[in-house]
Amino acid sequence: MPASQSRAVVLLSGGLDSATVLAIAKSEGYETYALSFRYGQRHQSELEAAGLLAKRAGVTRHVVAEIDLRVFGGSALTADIPVPKGRSLDDATIPVTYVPARNTIFLSFALGWAEVLDAPHIFLGVNALDYSGYPDCRPEYIAAFERMARLATKAGVEGGWALRVHTPLIDLTKRDIIARGLALGVPFELTRSCYDPDAAGRACGECDSCQLRLKGFAENGITDPAPYVRELGAGSREQ
Repeated sequence: MPASQSRAVVLLSGGLDSATVLAIAKSEGYETYALSFRYGQRHQSELEAAGLLAKRAGVTRHVVAEIDLRVFGGSALTADIPVPKGRSLDDATIPVTYVPARNTIFLSFALGWAEVLDAPHIFLGVNALDYSGYPDCRPEYIAAFERMARLATKAGVEGGWALRVHTPLIDLTKRDIIARGLALGVPFELTRSCYDPDAAGRACGECDSCQLRLKGFAENGITDPAPYVRELGAGSREQ
């Protein structure tokens, strides 16, 4: 098998899901290339986390792509729109933290780099169970992107290149994702997931992402090791 067949581009946001996916790719023997984005998001601390995680994992190369989705806005993460706090985890409506077409944009960048590397694998930490209703986290979306990638690339058209988008977390709960990460030794203390952290990078504890994260750690019987604005108990917003 050519060495390139073991290469994989891993989308690394700096959150716990992408950190776990990176660990999974490494454990399965892939040569990993990490891709992060500075896209105008308000939570820059995640990029610092991504850099630390990539270094700790020993990736072959870590690229931070510069794009500015603030020119479009339309999301609480890229515009002057308040981040929802205290939403019910049972609320299935798509929240304003949804960034229009973000996963399609990110995967397109990953696809371009994968074709340059002749790497037929992309790893992505989407999840269709414990998530905030985002439409680009569903299995049917991932399958459609794979089909598109084979039609839209020179490698796919001329070389029969069959890109695979790996989504090892897609059917797992947040509890199961954290358990998997713990088993693989993921340094969760380095990860950052909050949509609205303070200037020091401490999590708010109340946005959708924080609530899901805290619930997942509580269900594993441990306290989230990431820093929060207030001291939090496992799975609770405040002690």
